[in-house]
Formats: sequence, structure tokens, C-alpha cells
Amino acid sequence: MANTNYYGTGRRKKSIARVYLVPGTGKITINKRDIDEYLGLETLKVVVRQPLVATGTVDKFDVLVNVHGGGYTGQAGAIRHGIARALIEADAEYRPVLKSAGYLTRDPRMKERKKYGLKSARRAPQFSKR
Repeated sequence: MANTNYYGTGRRKKSIARVYLVPGTGKITINKRDIDEYLGLETLKVVVRQPLVATGTVDKFDVLVNVHGGGYTGQAGAIRHGIARALIEADAEYRPVLKSAGYLTRDPRMKERKKYGLKSARRAPQFSKR
């Protein structure tokens, strides 16, 4: 195999993750730090590993991630999206499994913009009769 690393871009909210899958032992590195060091919550670590668990490739690939923007939850979602896309590049047979689990769908929910005359997106100023 000439090209042994697979690439996928993941997005969620304001976060963008560039994910590289390299054949290895299952080590996940995010922004040059270990996953346990980067993500504090156990639930976020589970979210990141979901595509690998679904396809049964947890200990087949090392995952190298560059992620920026947003918060930890958005970044975890972006990494999951990127891993799923990279897995399809590695083997197209994973597509039905990942698609049915919903890991290939880009989550369209974004922060709503603030409107003029309001305090936030929907919060109106306090009303007083007198």
C-alpha cells in the first residue's frame, strides 16, 4: 500500500477537525496531546470512539487530530464526524454501518444570531407596565 494514511474533515457547530487515520494500535492524539489529557469528560471520549467501535477498528488505526474552534462538546462531535469520513476512505464497506448510526451526517444545528431590539437571540428586554 502506497498511501496508508486516510483523511477526513469533521465539522460541528464552530469546530473543525482534521482527522488522519494511520495503521497502528488504537492511540488517539488530539492537538499533539493524548485523548485522556485533552478531553476531561468520559462521555466525550466515548463520543470520539463511537465510529471506531461501530466498525470494529478500535485497535487497527492510530487517530491523529488537529481541531480548532468551539468548545469541547462541539470539538468531540467534529472529531467523530471526521473519523467516520476517514474510515469510509479507508474501506467503503463501512459506509452502511456508519450511515445507519448517523455518524456521517453533518449536524446542522448552529448558534442563532442575536436580533436587534432583543437582549439575545430570543430573550426580550424586561417588560414593565409603569
